[in-house]
Amino acid sequence: MKKEDLVTLVSERAAITKKEAGEALNTVLEGISFTLEKGDPISLIGFGGFKVVQRSAREGRNPSTGEKMQIPASKSVKFTPSKALKERVQ
Repeated sequence: MKKEDLVTLVSERAAITKKEAGEALNTVLEGISFTLEKGDPISLIGFGGFKVVQRSAREGRNPSTGEKMQIPASKSVKFTPSKALKERVQ
């Protein structure tokens, strides 16, 4: 599903225009991004949670040459689905 498909779904289910649904979805996504940017976790009951995790520096290999290289430390976003979402998917 693409963002446009999600906007259409929200528009139909909430009986609002696609423009309003798009603005609402963009606001939610911006809120999630802003919260994660600050380093705070997000918990959506019945759906799951997002949190920022720190990846430590490590040694890797260049897949083209096989040469060893240092991979720097970085931050990433981790999503953990709720029990309800896991059960619904299965």
